Amino acid sequence: MDRNLALEFVRVTEAAAIAAARWIGKGDAKKADGAAVDEMRDRFNQIDFSGTVVIGEGQKDEAPELYTGEKIGTGKAPIMDIAVDPLECTDSVAHGRYNALSVIASGPRGSLLSAPDTYMEKIAVGPVAKKVIDLDASVATNIRRAAHALGKKTSEMTVVVLDRERHHTLIHDIRKAGARVRLITDGDVAAGVAPCMPESGIDILMGIGGSAEAVLAGVAIKILGGEMLCRFKPKNEHHAELVKKAGLTTKKIYSANDLAKGRMLTFTATGVIDGPLLHGVRFLEKTIVTNSLVIRGQSGTVRYLTTHHHMR
Repeated sequence: MDRNLALEFVRVTEAAAIAAARWIGKGDAKKADGAAVDEMRDRFNQIDFSGTVVIGEGQKDEAPELYTGEKIGTGKAPIMDIAVDPLECTDSVAHGRYNALSVIASGPRGSLLSAPDTYMEKIAVGPVAKKVIDLDASVATNIRRAAHALGKKTSEMTVVVLDRERHHTLIHDIRKAGARVRLITDGDVAAGVAPCMPESGIDILMGIGGSAEAVLAGVAIKILGGEMLCRFKPKNEHHAELVKKAGLTTKKIYSANDLAKGRMLTFTATGVIDGPLLHGVRFLEKTIVTNSLVIRGQSGTVRYLTTHHHMR
């Protein structure tokens, strides 16, 4: 990929984020998501590349656009795998809560794990602590090891966790270990990447979240030199069968290198609502302001883009 497609994809996430942001606080998650999906798909098809959606809005019979297996782009080279979440945290947008993004991750064909839409248990850290975490170790052990690597006391560690009933024991164990808990209502893509960004204030991601979010975050984590360890945790027999049909297993621990292979990777995100990675969309009198993050594996660059879209 000689072209920096990540910078072309930022126009896609910006458009999707703006479309979704018009629905902030209006109580309709489906319309917010639908607006982002429509805008993202339309913008994708204006870019010269040949993409296949490997992580998308669901199977073809579940989603009319950006479904897993859909072909996007103009059909010209390069040939790429694409993972998307046009609107991560739809409920956050509907209810005007914290943390929502429009996200695209990409790589050459075969580079991204094509996982069924189910759950995974996860732990993610930045580069300094990447070699000390273990998905099978206790919560206290992982926090203590990561703290030592980071040169911190356990009391100075901040662990981000989805605010779910299934995490009550995890939250108790984190607090018992002496660390801080940062609860988020939805979406762990930003939360997964945050430990790789020292200014985020997040040291570790822990808990059970979506497999799609694992792949999306895994791309950025891989490029930034951090680590994510995850294992499929299907919520029922149907989901377990989906994992099996995909040729995957609930026993293996997948690393960032399993989620995203090679260096020719890109991660592009635009904030919809303020979160740990990015500020959200702001509507001014004659201008819309977006804030985006563009990470490119080939060059090792991390770009923050603030864009002013002048309304005509």
